[in-house]
Amino acid sequence: MLKNILNAIKAYGGTLGLINKLGLWKYFVVPMAISFFTAVLIGFTAWGLSDNLGNFISRIWFWDWGAETFRIISDFIGALIIIALGIILYRHIVMALSAPFMSPVSEKIERHLYGISHSHRNTSNAEQLWRGIRINVRNLLLELLFTLPILLLSLIPILNIFTTVLLYLVQSYYAGFGNMDYTLERHFKYSESVKFVRRNRGLAIGNGIVFMLVLLIPVVGIVLVLPLSVTAASVETLRVLENSKEINTNKNFVKN
Repeated sequence: MLKNILNAIKAYGGTLGLINKLGLWKYFVVPMAISFFTAVLIGFTAWGLSDNLGNFISRIWFWDWGAETFRIISDFIGALIIIALGIILYRHIVMALSAPFMSPVSEKIERHLYGISHSHRNTSNAEQLWRGIRINVRNLLLELLFTLPILLLSLIPILNIFTTVLLYLVQSYYAGFGNMDYTLERHFKYSESVKFVRRNRGLAIGNGIVFMLVLLIPVVGIVLVLPLSVTAASVETLRVLENSKEINTNKNFVKN
């Protein structure tokens, strides 16, 4: 799995060059706008709720001594919880709504690398959107199922150091999952795609690790995160599909 994580991270190295070479920026215009406005909306909502949550958490401290210190800690924990949940919600909304725009990107990359797109399934924009919503609702529920207990454990001093790393890896996995499905959508049915990602969870984690890091870049991150991560995920997912013979390529690579 470690090898797949590293390969997925390395795949980001040539993304900008590939996007420019294939003229893919036009496909990212609407998703970048969706990403920006969704981030702004969730950001303002999170800003308003973090103090309220911090105040709620601070009420569990009944003693006068240390109350001020605990309130500061409560505000920090409240902000952490809101940020974590906000990022989760942001990712799944953006990925679901961007599905009809990202599938053509993956297909063009496949044509460039393998000479032809070996799609096994022909789907409409509406079907791609519905699949995107279905995949991301599933992933959202599962991610929350894992995230909420981790956030509760983060309330324990010292242990919260490890839970922060674990939370980051969980979010990375589901971010990479969504990016990989733009390619898998053309080749597999819903259930088959889920099984493929489970077998190659290292690819999802590696792709998602960089995805989450890019999001930390103010403004630029939320604009560029989809173009970079989707391109990297497409290249690496197609490579694994080819190596595992799950697509029937003609072996004739395009030398452009």
